[in-house]
Amino acid sequence: MGGIDYALVVDLIYWRDPRKTGIVFGGILVVLLSLTYFSLISVIAYLSLAVLAGTISFRIYKNIMAAVQKSNEGHPFKQYLDYDLAVSGDQIHNVVETVVTHLNAIAHELRRLILVEDLIDSIKFGIMLWCLTYVGAWFNGMTLLILSFVGAFTLPKVYETNKTQIDHYVGLVNTQVNDIMSKVKAKVPLGKKQQ
Repeated sequence: MGGIDYALVVDLIYWRDPRKTGIVFGGILVVLLSLTYFSLISVIAYLSLAVLAGTISFRIYKNIMAAVQKSNEGHPFKQYLDYDLAVSGDQIHNVVETVVTHLNAIAHELRRLILVEDLIDSIKFGIMLWCLTYVGAWFNGMTLLILSFVGAFTLPKVYETNKTQIDHYVGLVNTQVNDIMSKVKAKVPLGKKQQ
């Protein structure tokens, strides 16, 4: 059992194979939408029942077909039953080590921001938190998760197909923002970091 195949994820997000991407996108979207109306336990139970009903039906169908055709094809899920699902201690250690590294970095950054190591960065963090209070008032967490998921599957493809126009307009916006920021920094003495 290896790690994430990033090439496969990129192929899914950029819709290289629309059939596979459609199945993955539709399946995950159905699960996310289900989670907005039902509890996690109910969704897992219903999905498991649906999969179990499908596998039992397929197994019975294959047994009937083998009896009618007088053939011995064996178990239809033999290759999946033989697949090694064991997770090694090294894999778990690597995942835990990565998670701990990220958690330590997040904790260090939050400590730096909350204890005001740099006034400007802490003010920016406060403004971001203030904006998040409005986002939280408008959307619940599940809605944001669904919007993020749909965005992850649509925005990269939109960018890929309209790259030149988007880059042009992003360049114009960056130029305007940089001009405004330089004017603000020139007029506000707190905006300059001390070296």
